[in-house]
Amino acid sequence: MKKTSKEYEVGDESIDSLINELVKKLGFAETEYLLREILTTAVKLGKESSDKGDLKLVNNTLKELRYSFKIFSPYRGVKKVIIFGSARSKKTSAEYKMAEEFAKKLTEKGYMVVTGGGPGVMEAGNKGAKEGKDFALNIRLPFEQKPNPYIDEKDKIINFKYFFTRKLIFVKETDATALFPGGFGTQDEGFEMLTLIQTGKSRPRPVVLMEPKGSTYWAQWMHFVNKQLVGKGYIRKEDLNLFHIVKTVNEAIKYIEDFYRIYHSIRYDSGLTILRLNKEIPDKKLKLMNKKFKDILTIGEIKASPPTNKEIQGGEYLSLPRLVMNFNMRDYGRLCDMIRAINRD
Repeated sequence: MKKTSKEYEVGDESIDSLINELVKKLGFAETEYLLREILTTAVKLGKESSDKGDLKLVNNTLKELRYSFKIFSPYRGVKKVIIFGSARSKKTSAEYKMAEEFAKKLTEKGYMVVTGGGPGVMEAGNKGAKEGKDFALNIRLPFEQKPNPYIDEKDKIINFKYFFTRKLIFVKETDATALFPGGFGTQDEGFEMLTLIQTGKSRPRPVVLMEPKGSTYWAQWMHFVNKQLVGKGYIRKEDLNLFHIVKTVNEAIKYIEDFYRIYHSIRYDSGLTILRLNKEIPDKKLKLMNKKFKDILTIGEIKASPPTNKEIQGGEYLSLPRLVMNFNMRDYGRLCDMIRAINRD
């Protein structure tokens, strides 16, 4: 069992003793130290803050996160795709029909779909999904955005007060992102997703920018990105590897499936970056990858490896083959390019 740092206590012997007693009674030895820290934080906050607004914010945040984890935990083994897009898209619009078809075909392949729960593209995602294969993360707004009527299981609707907790769950509980044309909210969610991947705060994932044939939404967006962001040095050209623009549903699904064809998941451990794979890659391919992606290593080479001690202790996908490397923790666009190279025959 990991011990809590002595410095992280309330500082009142009687209160710290009560916290320890409560944690012991819960009987969760593996997470005991974390539960102790959470309770200690709550008590310290109560002692240090007299602002009711601060306490309400923390209280509501913890409640929203707790409930979200409860809803998603039974489905953690199923890959999920988040669908972002305009709440104002009409049922007759091409992007609405595209999102509906996308959700239908994804869920037929075993994926689950997560939407923002509102109208427009979000509604289309829930409408197209097979029964029981979708979630809705609705946001409570002053003008009362109500969940759309196409969510079959009401226990898969989560109503959030805060955008930041909702966005956290969007990222934490999904494995791929699909962005359809939309307004400020769609752009915000898209840019945040790309920022999180670019900075390593989110695992690499497929991000598809989807639009029906005839639309120029993402083409004009790309013009801005190339001219203003890449052209003026605000992002690197390699960062364009973080996403892919598609014009058809089948192309989007293929891109998502291909991303996880051989690549399984990523893990960081004591300076090493570990890529878990669904199958081993040939030595010849590994040599080519070392040559092509040497620039993203700080030292050494990309090599096959057994599970690390921490992975063994956690029982983390022990049967899967692995590649390990000293990644520079900076060039995530190149890392995504490397994952796609792993997936190619």
